[in-house]
Amino acid sequence: MENNFVDYVKICCRSGKGGAGAIHFRREKFIAKGGPDGGDGGRGGHIILRGNKQHWTLLHLKYRKHVIAEGGENGQGKNCSGKFGKDVMLDVPLGTIAKNADTGEILFEIQEDGEEKILLPGGRGGLGNAHFKTATRQTPRFAQPGEPGGEQWMILELKILADVGLVGFPNAGKSTLLSVISAAKPEIANYPFTTLVPNLGIVNYRDYRSFVLADIPGIIEGAHKGKGLGLRFLRHIERNSVLLFLVSADSKDIVDEYKILLKELKMYNPELLQKKRLLGISKSDLLDDELENALRKDCNKRLKGVNKIPMVFFSSQTGKGVAELKDMVWQALNYPY
Repeated sequence: MENNFVDYVKICCRSGKGGAGAIHFRREKFIAKGGPDGGDGGRGGHIILRGNKQHWTLLHLKYRKHVIAEGGENGQGKNCSGKFGKDVMLDVPLGTIAKNADTGEILFEIQEDGEEKILLPGGRGGLGNAHFKTATRQTPRFAQPGEPGGEQWMILELKILADVGLVGFPNAGKSTLLSVISAAKPEIANYPFTTLVPNLGIVNYRDYRSFVLADIPGIIEGAHKGKGLGLRFLRHIERNSVLLFLVSADSKDIVDEYKILLKELKMYNPELLQKKRLLGISKSDLLDDELENALRKDCNKRLKGVNKIPMVFFSSQTGKGVAELKDMVWQALNYPY
């Protein structure tokens, strides 16, 4: 499945050239010397991005390295304008960002289904000689050429849209949690980096409500520098409303591990720290009640003040605390705290 997930493509775009305006004069029976009636050239084809909620990856554009739009047709006599060049429409998933590959400038983002934005405009068609007639220039023998189309390498980058992003080290239990509380079936195994692509799952909540949960591939210390899976998937976290940090109950130090994850996000993008944060302690079936209470007190003590966040101990295997976890997430999504 990971081979089918593509969240970055670089394509060469060439929009259509505008058609030339016509140089033509009216010639009809009994009208030997009519005025100019050259039509305008047609606009060159645009290259357009369109949001499509049925797409969740850029796979269909991976091998399409060149995108070329049609040129506009030339103008004709009798004030007939040339036909517009056919636009090229590229369907992309919601959350796709378009960038200029040379400058890195962000051009726009597609966020809604059916939303259309011009990635590269076609050249304008030239004006026919009918536009240049004046009182002193009755027979203009010139017209405008069409504007050339644009040519530019573009980068399309996908940042998945989800309500909640799971953040944690490899083997923290993110994929297992997603498989338990949604219909998603991510690959699960007892070794690091089992998850190589973000997985999305729709979590059903009470009274037929739901939210979207994203399992982001595991972060390691130094990820902001490109270590491990590095920056490739950190950008997906930018689109989540709430960040659910998962730390395994068998971790050497739960709070230290949480702070390392927090530091990686801050080093990548400090604005991520403005998002609502939750802490889930996974694999809590490994703990007895006494040890769990001791860990809870230690975490609350060390995370007090501005660092204190809602926390829950849970087990995806036994179901312990899972309902409480969903309540905590729903509260964060819909109510301030």
